Amino acid sequence: MKKLISVLFLVGFLLVSCTKNAIYTKAYRFKNEQWTQAVKPKFSVDIQDTTKLYDFIFTLRTTTDYPYNNLWIFLRTTPPFGKSVREPYEIKMADPNGNWIGKKSGTVVEHQLIFKRRKVPFKGKYQFELEQAITEKSVTEVLDISLEVQFSEAE
Repeated sequence: MKKLISVLFLVGFLLVSCTKNAIYTKAYRFKNEQWTQAVKPKFSVDIQDTTKLYDFIFTLRTTTDYPYNNLWIFLRTTPPFGKSVREPYEIKMADPNGNWIGKKSGTVVEHQLIFKRRKVPFKGKYQFELEQAITEKSVTEVLDISLEVQFSEAE
């Protein structure tokens, strides 16, 4: 019994220590592993400290049956004050030889779009909306997408 309690305590400690800088984490799971153009996952992050630097990490998880070597997305960012900005980004999935670029575990591959050491100008809620931007109405083999916002580590 003591061993079980020790193991549970250690696992809990490791989980907490791995995300100690995270101030926001949320995931959106795609129905039937399909991301249609009509589906636009939204994330709302309340940031109150404008003196700190933040890392914004979008993680896209696909299966190894994902049919393309990249995925284009539009990221719409809306600050608490001012106009929203919609920008295109490419998430590279595989190299020209077809080898996965992201972290692969079994039949799941994680791909990241990272914005490091960003400063925000205003206190308040920032909205992030993602939409897939390929020419097809639907892209298959997409499991989920998440956003993690964390305090940036000093470099």
